[in-house]
Amino acid sequence: MRIDLTGRTALVTGSTQGIGLAIARDLAGAGARVGVNGRSVESVGRAVAELRADLPDAELAEVVADVATEGGADAALAALPDVDVLVNNLGIFESRPPLEITDEEWRRFFEVNVLAGVRLTRALLPRMTAQGWGRVLFVASDSAVVVPAEMIHYGMSKTALLAVSRGFAKAAAGTGVTVNSVIAGPTHTGGVEEFVHSLVGDELPWDEAQRAFMREHRPQSLLQRLIEPEEIAHMVAYLSSPLASATTGGAVRVDGGYVDAILP
Repeated sequence: MRIDLTGRTALVTGSTQGIGLAIARDLAGAGARVGVNGRSVESVGRAVAELRADLPDAELAEVVADVATEGGADAALAALPDVDVLVNNLGIFESRPPLEITDEEWRRFFEVNVLAGVRLTRALLPRMTAQGWGRVLFVASDSAVVVPAEMIHYGMSKTALLAVSRGFAKAAAGTGVTVNSVIAGPTHTGGVEEFVHSLVGDELPWDEAQRAFMREHRPQSLLQRLIEPEEIAHMVAYLSSPLASATTGGAVRVDGGYVDAILP
């Protein structure tokens, strides 16, 4: 299959590193003009430079904005108004005992992980439906279905994304616009390395720490390793393409068999 997004414009939120950067790379490689988003000029500049080193002909736009705020979302939309593919990837996570999560932390996780994507989708969906083509993706997590005891505020936010994406898919019914969520499994990113070491100890080398983490904290994974960001990005690129025209309202799993269910 050849994924061709030539002539399309994509915005990937939180795309200066990890899964977001891998998604931006795949979409740019498929020919899309890609808005690389982060909160600082420095982080966005580094990401764009890295992408251009890999893809010299890529058309990239620097979108410096904190899209978890109303003002930041407005700035992002002003910088890149004609978005055909919206990938709501921005997200935060942390480990916290459930009874110690404060009201402020609950609100913060909802604002960043849920409302940021809702706000951008609400702004961009009318244009997509009017033109009869568009793609909206929400990057969710296995934690949406198997909520970890050590970060239920994160699990809550990712569960909400499944409902949000399904609801927006209904709002776009019959228009040629598809809306889906992607359930990403435990993925190898810099932030996850810190998280893994916080649970299994800093003294272990990374390979041993990863195996210990999967064995002790994610034993139901059929992959039995962390997923690489590129593996998530490949699914997002497919769902962003014309090839996925009949997939909408779905929660598509790239979880390494982590969720022990036939359906999400």
